[in-house]
Formats: sequence, structure tokens, C-alpha cells
Amino acid sequence: MLAAGCVVTLVLGTAAACNRGTGEDVVGLITKTDTNPFFVQMRKGAQNAAKQQGVELQSFAGKQDGDNEAQVQAIENLMSFGAKGFLITPNDSKAIVPSIDKAHEQDMLVIALDTPVDPPNAADATFATDNYQAGKLIGQWAKAKFDKDGKEAKIAMLDLNANQVSVDVKRDQGFLDGFGIDIGDPNKIGDENDPRIAGHDVTDGAEDGGRTAMENLLQKDSSINLVYTINEPAAAGAYLALQAAGKEKDTVIVSIDGGCPGVDNVSKGIIGATSMQFPLKMAQMGIDAIAAYAKDGTRPQATPGKDFYDTGTQLITDDPQAGVEAKDSAWGKQNCWG
Repeated sequence: MLAAGCVVTLVLGTAAACNRGTGEDVVGLITKTDTNPFFVQMRKGAQNAAKQQGVELQSFAGKQDGDNEAQVQAIENLMSFGAKGFLITPNDSKAIVPSIDKAHEQDMLVIALDTPVDPPNAADATFATDNYQAGKLIGQWAKAKFDKDGKEAKIAMLDLNANQVSVDVKRDQGFLDGFGIDIGDPNKIGDENDPRIAGHDVTDGAEDGGRTAMENLLQKDSSINLVYTINEPAAAGAYLALQAAGKEKDTVIVSIDGGCPGVDNVSKGIIGATSMQFPLKMAQMGIDAIAAYAKDGTRPQATPGKDFYDTGTQLITDDPQAGVEAKDSAWGKQNCWG
């Protein structure tokens, strides 16, 4: 048997793959990249579960975020291996669907992780964070904090990009809902009409982008004192911009991810609160579901009331607020991206 966790970075146009093992049921993991720490943790979860289930894990990744062709090639490789199913974080939620349809023709179970395919029911199941709830938690925390301190918020919204992908929209809208702001169209970023919103800018989910976006919004409105960020790298960049402007002590930053560096920034007071995701758990549960399907045809079920399986989110803060359940950064460091 191959070591669980053989990883292939599929360069566009190639068909490189790990050699097959010796007869165990094959399951696949296809991530957007193999370098992002979120996907590294996801792969670790898949490896652990594969060992426990006695199945052979074949892992693939695109060369960069957005590399759909590599994911298509990965599915073709898994089909040639006779895999029982695979987990995928799609680089292009629509473009990957024809390949998923082909996999279904071979009776493979397909589970989307973190990011749904489009349409969602093109996969057999989706195991993911409830991104709306993750945003809502940090919105509720921020609202409680500002109410307690008797402050009026002036809010900067640091989103992902102009494409308004589902994860971006849900986190943004969830935050506004949690803070008590009328969100207008729940499927659209930036259509709210509330004087507390100083403006929106995009970050590409990166530190440099977060810093630039924060600089732009501070130029527009220097009274900003609350910053929502799509993820923790963007939050780190926003903090640098606030620090350069001498406003870091008077501004609260909230975010989403729960990665170890982000939790460290909570403990340092850089991020006031963050919503933790659980990518390791996503992958473990996904592998377990494919193993169950291979054994007796059992198919995973969605969380009641939702169209996906909710793998949970946990608010992390060292400044707890009444009425908002949270864990502290010490707990967060022990469980980051668990």
C-alpha cells in the first residue's frame, strides 16, 4: 500500500500521478493548491482518516488557485484507478461539473469540501463551514462590544474580490446581519444603505491586499473604528495600515478562519475576534463518508435544515461579550484548524 497522502501537483497539461498501490479501496483528495496552510491541514485530516479506514489515499492539487484543468486531470486519474470516490475543493465550481458527472458514471461518490460546486447538487454532498454563521458570530460579538462601550461604529468592509463568490457574500452578509444592519439583497455585497458603513474594498484574501484596502478606506473616512475582514491574512494587512496611521489602538478588527497565525493575532490583540473553521475535520469526515459508501452504499446526509453538512464554526476571542458564546485564544491555539 502506498503511504496515505501521496501528493501530486498537477501542472497544466500533464497527467502526472502517484503509482497505484496494491488493491485497497482508493479514495481521492483534490485541493485547490498544496501550499495553502488551510489545504495542508485538510490533507492531514484525510491522511489520518485514510489510515484509520484502511483505504488508499491519492492526493492531488492544482498548481495555483483557479487551476481547473489540473483538477479535471486529477478526476480522470482517479477514474482510471477505479477510486470509490473523492473529496474536492473546486477551483471553478461550474467548470468542474462535467468531470464530476463522468465520475458518477463510474459510481463514484463525490464530496465537495469547503466550497460547493455549482449547482451544489452536482456533488453527492458538501462538507463545509456555514460561512453566513461564521460572519454572523463576529458581527454579534462586535455589536455587543460596541454597545457595551457606548460607541457608534464606523465600519470598513474588507471583502475578497469583485466576483462576489458565495463564501465572500455569505461572510459579508452574515457579519452585517449579526451587527444588526439591513443587508438588502442577501446575495449581493455592497447594496446596504446604512450610514455606519464607511465602504467596501477588496483584498484577494491576502495581507498586501488587506493593507491596501484599509489604506483606501481610511482615505475615504478617517473615523473608521471597526473593520470586518474576509480572512485573517487580510486582517493582518489591515492592522499594518491602521498602525501606520496611528489608529490601531482605537479600531477593532474581526475576521474569519481560525488558522494558527490568526489565533496568535487574537492573543496579541491585533484581531478582536475570529470565527474558526475546521478543515481537518471536514476532510476526516469526508474520507469516512466515502469509506462507508464503499462498504455498504451509505450516502452522507446534510445537516437538518441546511443543504450541506455543517462542520462547525467557533468564535475565538480574549474579550468575551455577554450573550455571545466564545472560546479564548489558548483553546484556539490547541484547536486551530482542527
